[in-house]
Amino acid sequence: MFSILRKIPFPNLIIKSPIAPAVPLPSLSLLMDSISSCSSQRLLALAQQLRLYKPPPPAGDDPEDIEPNTNKVISQVGFAESSAPIGSIQTEERKNEEWFKPKTGAVLICLFEGDSGDLRVILTKRSSKLSTHPGEVALPGGKVEEGDKDEAETSTREAWEEIGLDPSLVNVVTILEPFLSKHLLRVVPVIGILSNKDAFKPVLNADEVEAVFDAPLEMFIKDENRRVEEREWMGYKYLIHYFDYEADNNKYLIWGLTAGILIRAASVVYQRAPPFVEQNPRMKVACIGSFLNPASAL
Repeated sequence: MFSILRKIPFPNLIIKSPIAPAVPLPSLSLLMDSISSCSSQRLLALAQQLRLYKPPPPAGDDPEDIEPNTNKVISQVGFAESSAPIGSIQTEERKNEEWFKPKTGAVLICLFEGDSGDLRVILTKRSSKLSTHPGEVALPGGKVEEGDKDEAETSTREAWEEIGLDPSLVNVVTILEPFLSKHLLRVVPVIGILSNKDAFKPVLNADEVEAVFDAPLEMFIKDENRRVEEREWMGYKYLIHYFDYEADNNKYLIWGLTAGILIRAASVVYQRAPPFVEQNPRMKVACIGSFLNPASAL
């Protein structure tokens, strides 16, 4: 779908997303009307299914107290927040310490139906000129900025700025559990459905994005073209998943935080767990000194 790309620098336009706040999401009737004009019955059913999904509650912090993120949401490592070591620290312990509050951002998991009827997700390849994580695969997304109503608007605004995806073409249907990156960034995955794939004409921000492509969502809950590596962080052993993917004679490696988020998204969409261990069980942490000075553990 996106094999022929226009590499045109995207202008610095200020666009207000029409997407409603993540809580509450748009009413079901409005959502169905916006999707039904150009989408299949399968996408309509998926939208209804995802509207009923409720992510686990946050690991203790009031979302209103989270500071805005000051960095792009790109990390090599990611855990679901509830399974991260930080999530295991009890609220009572936090009252006695100056608690470190992670910063926040959002990524867009934009789904559409491919020509063969499979569900596909839009991904980007970061510019090779970037100083951090050059040439790596990522979901469209970035920092929460002043003026964003919520994470849903953050994710659609960033997709507009990075790849020219008009927010009016994306119908946000649910929000997944936040992920916590190794660098203590709270990353909120936002699932949206592309209402009209033919209307999406990618226009890349050449400073940030080198290419845009799509991959089958189901591949992230299959044990094919996948490998895993175990590492340790703050005394917590975690898994990093790597998925190899090839499209239009281009090879991509999807791994780390992006892979972790897509495994969770595919599990929710297809309503089944992957045939491999997604992440190590949460490990209780008795001492929180390293969390109060996270730089010492990185």
